[in-house]
Amino acid sequence: MIPVIFGCSGPELTADERAFFREADPAGYILFGRNCVDPQQLRALTDDLREIHGRERLLISIDQEGGRVARLRPPHWSAYPAGEAFDRLYALAPASAIEAARASAKAMALELSAMGITVDYHPPLDLRQVGAHDVIGDRSLGDDPMQVAAIGRAILDGLTSGGVTGCIKHMPGHGRSMVDTHKEMPTVRASAQELEHDLQPFRALNSALIGMTGHLKFPVWDPDNPATLSPKIIRDVIRGAIGFDGLLLTDDIDMEALEGTIPERSAAAHAAGCDIILNCWAKKDHMQGICDVLPLMSDKIAERLDRALAGTRIADGIADEQRELLAKRDALLTLSEEAASV
Repeated sequence: MIPVIFGCSGPELTADERAFFREADPAGYILFGRNCVDPQQLRALTDDLREIHGRERLLISIDQEGGRVARLRPPHWSAYPAGEAFDRLYALAPASAIEAARASAKAMALELSAMGITVDYHPPLDLRQVGAHDVIGDRSLGDDPMQVAAIGRAILDGLTSGGVTGCIKHMPGHGRSMVDTHKEMPTVRASAQELEHDLQPFRALNSALIGMTGHLKFPVWDPDNPATLSPKIIRDVIRGAIGFDGLLLTDDIDMEALEGTIPERSAAAHAAGCDIILNCWAKKDHMQGICDVLPLMSDKIAERLDRALAGTRIADGIADEQRELLAKRDALLTLSEEAASV
């Protein structure tokens, strides 16, 4: 098995993709809007991916946070709020915000698992920072580390109870970014003491089964390399100061924040200590190049991958339970809406 997650080009696999994926044997797949037409089509696609590998517990992942980061949308799938909704409620009633986040995440997981999806890149634990770029913005669960950790834990628990594994992101913290990493490299010039603040939510949830790096430079830790490509940051900060021992993924290796060819970036990230490379755009030459430069998956990474997928399942008959969870969430979120209107 190659330690990489690949994207697919469309709503169904081409013959070339099917043959390539069978031969390459990647660790898993990531889905985007281009892959998601309706529930019947999407479940057929994920069933096809599982059939290629003969693994019921296959890493099939998606970015489904809610708000503007949602690959599955109405009318075929439910709408979910961005993290800011739970932040607002927490200011009024912390316990209600935690329960609303848990209910929302379980409803989301039931919907995802019915589609054959086993991993959701959610929750972001990046602290909101005044004046920063809105690439995080309303996705953030707040600016207080313990609040973000509390809501983040509820989201992880809700996803798990619905049969999906969550992923904490973007280590060691994306909230201070002044630019969008999809387009350029941010340099965070905060002090070690300031950055300690940013690490707290990740440290509180360091038992999460999956985590993701961010493509940001932190000169106080490594003046030359962004976190994804930095052996020092991965060893001393993510594995060390945060204490994360789960499956560590890169953020999308295709992002323009990074330099070099896609295979070069992938090799550097793996050498730096990332367990799995995330390659999203389903370009055959890039995927083949990554396979050419990466080693086979090590026993340690395979162990982390197995642990991450152990609690996943494919759901059936979810409609009634999901409706009840969404109604519970909406009733709780109404508290903050009513307060705002007073």
